[in-house]
Amino acid sequence: RDYLRHRASLLEHRAAHIQHMQKALQQMNVQLLQVLSDITGESGLAIIRAIVGGERDAHKLAALRDRRCKHSEEEIAKALTGHYRGEHLFALKQALALYDFYTAQVQECDAEIERQFSVLKPRGGGDLPPLDRRDKRDSHSKNAPSYDARGQLYRLTGVDLVAVTGLNASSVQTIIAEIGIDMSHWPSEKHFASWLGLAPHNDISGGKVLRSRTLKRCNRAGQAFRLAAQATIRSQSAFGAFYRRLRARLGPGQALVATAHKIARTVYHLLKHREPFQDMSAEEYEQRARQREIARLQKQARKLGLTLIQSPA
Repeated sequence: RDYLRHRASLLEHRAAHIQHMQKALQQMNVQLLQVLSDITGESGLAIIRAIVGGERDAHKLAALRDRRCKHSEEEIAKALTGHYRGEHLFALKQALALYDFYTAQVQECDAEIERQFSVLKPRGGGDLPPLDRRDKRDSHSKNAPSYDARGQLYRLTGVDLVAVTGLNASSVQTIIAEIGIDMSHWPSEKHFASWLGLAPHNDISGGKVLRSRTLKRCNRAGQAFRLAAQATIRSQSAFGAFYRRLRARLGPGQALVATAHKIARTVYHLLKHREPFQDMSAEEYEQRARQREIARLQKQARKLGLTLIQSPA
């Protein structure tokens, strides 16, 4: 847990120096952010290192772009036409040096975390199951662990939590570091969700609910579940359909917390019973929701002495 929290702080410090590089480029009127979505990618870092190295020719700098870059060399060269003043170049040089320093520190921290994983007692057996790439596209995140975090987590827990929609290796190892793998600390899924800060807190007086709200808590695992819920907003999965269904009725804020609550209950069940994750499509979820709605209406009609009749197509 301490190693992963330290790694997260290193990433926060590195992110600040990315902003410093962006500021130095803007002060020189070098509009690199207009043609590159990420200045710390292959094209961005190659151009920035060349600028720090003394290159000022915009066309030579644009030639360093990766072939997969969306914008052409002419567009990038036009964005690199600026005034390279000495004070801003000095700030850019130091920000790049600090970015490289923290990158090296993150890599060293990853090596130590991998060593700590290797000494933990494994609980999983067998080969790691294949991952469904339809909802698990490789994002090539620079903040992702450099080691095989998914394999280490499967060996530690005995269940592939990365297969859960919305979760990835980074978020899963954050969750496991905060909650552990022993679910007996929480008697039920409701207790687990309440500890995460994902369950509503009801103010009750005289048997009447006066106010219902989610308490603000500084819980790293709960924040990881919220980020996982945000990743499922547009997915064609059961979690995505659940979010869109609640958003129409409760709004985006409450729907996001409810989706995070649902993902947390799923993780609790997987860790407690050591069962593999079974994904459900959005179509199947909508069909089940429709069946539950029909059953509710039929029950209400029977109470009123009525009978539901399906209308013709």
